Amino acid sequence: MIDTHTLKDLFRHMEWADALVWTTALSSPEAAADSIIRDRLYHIHLVQRAFLREWQSLRGESRPQSFADSESVARWGQAYHAEARSYLATLDETTLARPLVVPWAAMVEARLGRRAEAPSHGETALQVVMHSTYHRGQVNTRLRELGCAPPLTDYIVWLWLGKPAPQWPALSLDDGPN
Repeated sequence: MIDTHTLKDLFRHMEWADALVWTTALSSPEAAADSIIRDRLYHIHLVQRAFLREWQSLRGESRPQSFADSESVARWGQAYHAEARSYLATLDETTLARPLVVPWAAMVEARLGRRAEAPSHGETALQVVMHSTYHRGQVNTRLRELGCAPPLTDYIVWLWLGKPAPQWPALSLDDGPN
């Protein structure tokens, strides 16, 4: 079972790593315009938000129809992290231990060919961290393909650096999703 302190630390790392990847992607005109990078980062933040909505027991569609550009997706991702920090501050061990059945479990059950077990709230939070890490690795591979030096986003690097706060790129202000 994951404890609240460790979970908050993992989410702090996740935000730091997301911010680093966005800074790198937006510093290159080719990467900023690349649909593969934009779509993968959109997917990361979409999944992060989907789980947050489940943890908060919010229902209804939350998927924006489209974004004007990569900066819009980055602003959306940065806003997620502020919302997640606020939510994580309310967590206790009892909440983390509670089972959480997500609406998309049925889709996964069809693929698995069996009923899915109900993970705990804490286990789903750990899934968000791991899922984000997996896809950030794919983004870093694409950044390298486009001639960019991918940032070091490993958890151990964050620890070696003294757990720095995230440094999001300077983003212009606009309305967000179209």
